[in-house]
Amino acid sequence: MKEQTKEERSYKERQKEEVTGNLIKESGQFTLSGNSQHHRIHLLNIVGEIEGHECLPSTAKTTKYEHVLPLLAEIEDNQHIDGMLVLLNTVGGDVEAGLAMAEMIGSIQKPVVTLVLGGGHSIGVPLAVSGDYSFIVPTATMVVHPIRMNGMVIGVKQNYEYIERMQDRIIAFTVAHSGIEENRLRSIMMNTQQLVKDIGSMLVGKEAVEEGLIDAVGGIHEAMEYLHGLIEQRKQQAVKE
Repeated sequence: MKEQTKEERSYKERQKEEVTGNLIKESGQFTLSGNSQHHRIHLLNIVGEIEGHECLPSTAKTTKYEHVLPLLAEIEDNQHIDGMLVLLNTVGGDVEAGLAMAEMIGSIQKPVVTLVLGGGHSIGVPLAVSGDYSFIVPTATMVVHPIRMNGMVIGVKQNYEYIERMQDRIIAFTVAHSGIEENRLRSIMMNTQQLVKDIGSMLVGKEAVEEGLIDAVGGIHEAMEYLHGLIEQRKQQAVKE
């Protein structure tokens, strides 16, 4: 009976399923469109380590910025997509690549909601706050620490100035897209009492909200519900204009 039902499907439907399956398998991307409000929501999955200009080992779970940036441009330009939900479970990674992705997400004019699942560490922090509203599940963690440089670093004044300016860019973006004060963020980032092998702080669920870094504690239901509300507001404003 199942085989017969499969044969009765139209070629277009089967092709759509195949494309969707490949998108999920290869890049974790998917467009949600079966909701009662008939909103088309793009799901962006940012997991593992943010891969930058150098390829990471094939055994590492990565999010490649050269895949994400064109996708974000397509989402902004596609009139059939009403909003975007960003799911994050990342250990951080390449600073410039992560910040570029965060800037792109932050500049999208369509409603964007982010949800931190598992972890939003390091450069995952600006990514977590890059949308219009952010959620974090109760058990998720966010590790906030200064920039760390891999490999050998030449100890000259120019290098330290470069790292400091990069750090300032991250802080400025995070403060501009969240409710945390700059001095408090720097204090959390430079904490020497909490992490055994590093400078910084780990915020768990509600703590991130209390610090003003994340907007609310919640899961997929709360994130989706809030995003649908933002989309409806946007559509009502468009009608009035």
